[in-house]
Amino acid sequence: MAYDMSTGYAAPGTNNLQDDASLPMFNVERVSLQFSVASDFVAAAVANNVLILALSTGRILRISLDSPADIDDVDLPKKASEIGVIKRLFLDPSASHLIITTTLAENFYLHTQSRVPKALSRLKGVGIESISWNPSQPTASTREILVGASDGNVYEVYIEPSSEFYRREERYLKSVYKTNDGPVAGLWTDIIPGRADLRRIIITTPSSILHFAGKVGRNGSEGSGSIFSRLFESESATVHELGNISSGAASCLAVSPEHQETPTPSSEHTTVERIFGWLTSQGVLTGKLFLSADTSELGGKVLGESKMLPRSHIPPSQTASGRARKLQEPVQSIILSQWHILQLVEGRIVVINRLDETIVLDQVVLQPGQSALGLVADIKKNTFWLFTSQEIFEVVITDESRDVWKIMLKAQQFDAASQFAKTASQKDAVATASGDYLVGKGQYMEAAAVYGRSTKPFEQVALSFIDKGEQDALRKYLLTKLSTLKKSSIMQRVMVATWLIELYMAKLNTLDDTITTKAELSESMNTAETQDQLSVIRKEYQDFVSRYKADLDRKTVYEITSSHGREEELLYFATVVNDYNYVLAYWVQRERWQETLAVLKKQTNPEIFYKYSSVLMANVPVDLVEIMMRQTNLNARKLIPAFLNYNNITKTILNQNQAVRYLLFEINQHQSTDAAIHNTLISIYASHSTNGEAALLSYLEGQSYANEQNYDADFALRLCIQHKRVQSCVHIYSSMGQYVQAVDLALKYDEIELASTTADRSNTEPALRKKLWLAIAKKVISQSSGIRTAIEFLRRVDLLRIEDLIPFFPDFVVIDDFKEEICTALEDYSSKIDALKQEMDESEETAAHIKTDIKALDQRYAIVEPGERCYVCGLPLLARQFFVFPCQHAFHSDCLAKKVVELAGIARGKRIAELQTEVSKGTSVGQKRDRIIKELDALVGSSCEMAVKLIDEPFITATDDKEEWAL
Repeated sequence: MAYDMSTGYAAPGTNNLQDDASLPMFNVERVSLQFSVASDFVAAAVANNVLILALSTGRILRISLDSPADIDDVDLPKKASEIGVIKRLFLDPSASHLIITTTLAENFYLHTQSRVPKALSRLKGVGIESISWNPSQPTASTREILVGASDGNVYEVYIEPSSEFYRREERYLKSVYKTNDGPVAGLWTDIIPGRADLRRIIITTPSSILHFAGKVGRNGSEGSGSIFSRLFESESATVHELGNISSGAASCLAVSPEHQETPTPSSEHTTVERIFGWLTSQGVLTGKLFLSADTSELGGKVLGESKMLPRSHIPPSQTASGRARKLQEPVQSIILSQWHILQLVEGRIVVINRLDETIVLDQVVLQPGQSALGLVADIKKNTFWLFTSQEIFEVVITDESRDVWKIMLKAQQFDAASQFAKTASQKDAVATASGDYLVGKGQYMEAAAVYGRSTKPFEQVALSFIDKGEQDALRKYLLTKLSTLKKSSIMQRVMVATWLIELYMAKLNTLDDTITTKAELSESMNTAETQDQLSVIRKEYQDFVSRYKADLDRKTVYEITSSHGREEELLYFATVVNDYNYVLAYWVQRERWQETLAVLKKQTNPEIFYKYSSVLMANVPVDLVEIMMRQTNLNARKLIPAFLNYNNITKTILNQNQAVRYLLFEINQHQSTDAAIHNTLISIYASHSTNGEAALLSYLEGQSYANEQNYDADFALRLCIQHKRVQSCVHIYSSMGQYVQAVDLALKYDEIELASTTADRSNTEPALRKKLWLAIAKKVISQSSGIRTAIEFLRRVDLLRIEDLIPFFPDFVVIDDFKEEICTALEDYSSKIDALKQEMDESEETAAHIKTDIKALDQRYAIVEPGERCYVCGLPLLARQFFVFPCQHAFHSDCLAKKVVELAGIARGKRIAELQTEVSKGTSVGQKRDRIIKELDALVGSSCEMAVKLIDEPFITATDDKEEWAL
């Protein structure tokens, strides 16, 4: 990728494609610079997409690769003639802190938010060769960092930017370690995961690499003193030394960038292990920076498992002369990517895969005579750069891990190869090779899991396991294969799943046989272990059918499981597929009633209850009714056949009859009004072998008290008559109002008291009651051993007389037997006759008085005073024709007529108006006129209604002066 430093976009003509296998993995491209400088580059650094360039004049350019148009230009505070030329730039991974060192050992510090470099006075005269930045990557200050010097000293320094002129940038500076074999070419510090107080420090010189790991000290406040002194004082280093070091050969320490997205085999760690590379005159030593809280053996493991890539592995330049080819070209600089080592060798870049040491790139970049400043890696953004005195190159990496799976596969690291395989064909190749390798080693179970994810022919794999007798491996292979088959491959999934059922049954039977005979399957397995394995296989089978029940044919599984006699597995499968009918039928056929009820308790489907109610009512009626009473969606009508069948075969008493119990529950709790339910209950009550009918009668009376009749009366009557339930029949007849039939039925069965109670209870007219009692009397007289007994029984009835009973007595009865009753009856009649005579005399006397009063009316008169006035109009009464009543009310005849019309009813008022019209017209003469006037006078003056009609009239009307009536 070439950057346009003025715009931040890729320069025209560059390829921006990623993850394309057709592109070279590594490519070196020149970066187009859109700015010019008057001097050469002398040092460079890159971190977090920030590029720092130092010029020979002492200027420092700070360029953001995200926005290259923004360039910060900073000058050192002194001239190059005073402090020397900039030798190295050290930029922390966050690009917040920059330390500058010159050829005269002058050192400066520049913070990202500052434009003025500050001299590090405590570090004056220290030739800085390397810096180990704080692992926490702070931005406000550097916190504790380690500085490697050219004299072999390692210093700890804490740098914090300050705006105060006289305040030093370094809080403190302390020498914490001293090497004895040259300058400190490389430093690295990281934190052990999970232990904030543990640090790992790697120090390299041209001839040795030292690994420290241990606890650091803590001071009262941050920056108040050294924290690494304790580690160096208390811990000894793990050292790896080299002999025959060439003087003047380049030496440095490189660490791979932070991982971005690519998974690694060590992904189980919270912090991914990174790679280190130590450049020496003999080659490059590489290894993993293992992470472990146990620091005692950490250094030995890191250095012990590292390997040397010798210089001889680097091919000579093709452009060199024959003599030059024989000489080993020196390596000037190295950096690490995730999987490769990038080396700068005399103007060319050589990239070597660190896993298999193959050369991936050998490209000449520099022209003859052109010198390079070195290779630089941005460990934050995973970019790689080559700087010369006038040019910048970027090493572009495309899909670096594309061939890692092949290398891992070749090394038989199959798990790692599987992780890095991306395409289906790659994964399949890894799986096939891994399976073949495991089979070759006899690890059939592991091979089965791998083969299941491969495309190796199904028949070939299955037959290989069968031939070797590895049934367990075959089962595991089929399980894995089934999990990879597509849902659309229905036939294949069904066949594989069915085969697995057969394998599971065979395995379970084998283990059962082993336990039964107390034999050992192998030298390493005893009976107890077999029992444990049986539980494991059974659990595995249960998980299998639960997961793949949709791929199993019920009928086939039933046949396979039944043929092996695996009852538990058979029922488990039926339960998983919700085939409760099968489970219930299985237990019912074997008359295992408790198991049947246990399954039934979990059901809510009413059809299951209807189907098995008959057989369960016949065998476990109490438990069944308990379960059914907890259901809310049963239709009791559909349970009637089961109840009737149960009633026919059971001999229990009524209060323990479970059919009655459930029917009463439906009626009383669910308020059922279904006639079929009520009729069934009546049928059971009526047909029961008990002699009493208290329960049936209680039910019928309860219906009557509730003013209900939810049963069929005709049906109930026929049943009661059929089973001679007399009291119930009488009750039903009575509830139907058929009292005659009720009494006749009671008398038919000689139930005199019942008939008497029914006759007394009837609320009909007296004639019917008398008729009923006559029937009872007839029955009583016919059954009485003595006339006296019959007479005594009938004395409580006040409707019958002795004359009503005489026709029922036999002809040979002597009158002396009931002479007293006859005499009593005659005396009663005589008393009644005397009373009637007295009433007749009183009536005659009253009639005579009435006649006398009528004659006196003709002689009656009234006195009208001269000033008497009409009660209606208030004018003198004698002015015209008038009426006077005995109550002393007097009215003019026309005034009275009007008032009577107002107070009289509609018909009477209408008739008075008609008669007045006839009289006023004068059309009627003679007798007719007299008759009309007589009728009119009779209507008007028949009685004085004024006193009665005016009772409702108020004393004070709306027109009266109320003050006159005030108290």
